[in-house]
Amino acid sequence: METPFLSACGKTKAANTLHEWTTDVLATAANNAQIEGDDTYTAAGTINPGTRVNNRTQISRKVVRLSGTQQAVNSAGNLYTMGKQMAKASAELKRDIEVALTQNTTAVVGAAGTARQTRGLEGWVATNNSLGSGGAAPVPGSNTAPTDGTQRALTEALIKTTLNSIWTAGGNPDTIMVGGTQKQLFSGFTGGGTQMGNLDDKKLIAAIDFYVSDFGTLKVVPNRFQRARTAFILESEKWAVAYLRPFQTEDLAKTGDSDAKHIIVEYALEASNEAASGAVRDLS
Repeated sequence: METPFLSACGKTKAANTLHEWTTDVLATAANNAQIEGDDTYTAAGTINPGTRVNNRTQISRKVVRLSGTQQAVNSAGNLYTMGKQMAKASAELKRDIEVALTQNTTAVVGAAGTARQTRGLEGWVATNNSLGSGGAAPVPGSNTAPTDGTQRALTEALIKTTLNSIWTAGGNPDTIMVGGTQKQLFSGFTGGGTQMGNLDDKKLIAAIDFYVSDFGTLKVVPNRFQRARTAFILESEKWAVAYLRPFQTEDLAKTGDSDAKHIIVEYALEASNEAASGAVRDLS
């Protein structure tokens, strides 16, 4: 629940700070009828080489430093122990990565004094977009971020239109990821049914966690770290985090009366086929 996008992404390996991969699509379906016993071929089969795309890796880390006194005292809740502080830092680091993966960021090469940065989810969903007036979809190939348009209210019609666009493009989405405000609005959709309450339990079911669409059932997941103005409709298996360096804990040089460790990771967001997902943007 805390890092829904990071948790849903697959894991793969990056081999360089410029992480490159090839997207792949199936050939257009056709009426494939062959002559019985035929052993002649009028044309050689063709191979779709796919499209070569890339993203930059980003380094994220958390440092824990405790003084000798902090480690020696018996603090309330036993707070000042390296193990407890490192566990806290690990949770904080994953939240930071969730922010990095979902924001409206472009890939940054990095230089002296400038950190490398990976392109976030906002900058990858280019094919299937519902945009407010003046809004523009991103262009991953030229590392161009989306342009925000005039905000409007989230409606079920916007979700349905984008779902149809994704399905037409060949996607099979399984998750709708929204901010808190949009999650509450989504739970107000009536769809084809009526919300029910159980008087005996004194409970009113006023939340929608699964949306049964014409193209399958999708989980509706709130994400506190994504931009509230965007609702993502995702096919989860088409997204992965490529690790150049996986999560690792290292001791830092001792300086004076303190001990320090850090947790560090280097990663990039990989979209194996962004056309399998979509976004309803510019929401109020």
